[in-house]
Amino acid sequence: MSWCKAACLTLLLSACGFTPVYGPVGVARGLTGEIAIDPPRDETGFVFVKKLEERLGRASSARYRLAADLDVSEERQGITPSNDSTRVHVVGTLDYQLLQAGTNAPVRSGQITSFTAYSDPVFTDTRVTIAGNPVTVRAARRDATERLMTILADRLTAELQASAADWRQ
Repeated sequence: MSWCKAACLTLLLSACGFTPVYGPVGVARGLTGEIAIDPPRDETGFVFVKKLEERLGRASSARYRLAADLDVSEERQGITPSNDSTRVHVVGTLDYQLLQAGTNAPVRSGQITSFTAYSDPVFTDTRVTIAGNPVTVRAARRDATERLMTILADRLTAELQASAADWRQ
């Protein structure tokens, strides 16, 4: 992009009131490290908390506490005539509540849902696998779940940053 296009884009964005969330006067400035995330209850929750801490930072002097309830399920897709599935959707629903540290007064809450998918093994009529085996399916399931946790952490981070002017004191 040429310097002229960049200058025009900057002027256009500033004219419409756009301010970067982490800019000098951005609503999310200084948000890093201010939200303590409740400890995870399982492996999936651990991955989610890790991804979220990569984005928000680990709380050092937390002004807020994030309580998150994570529900992950699988839905079979691509059902064959022999009732086998060829694809599995991993669906995640995150119910969260952001609380004021110390008082536990709620300042924001919401729900985020998303999904990822992975391939199931494909079998012949004689039940011989054409593609996939237990090891590759386990790895694909783990990878899909990690991708889902990344998506949920990204969406929650974006939601908290975009709404920080409403709840941040």
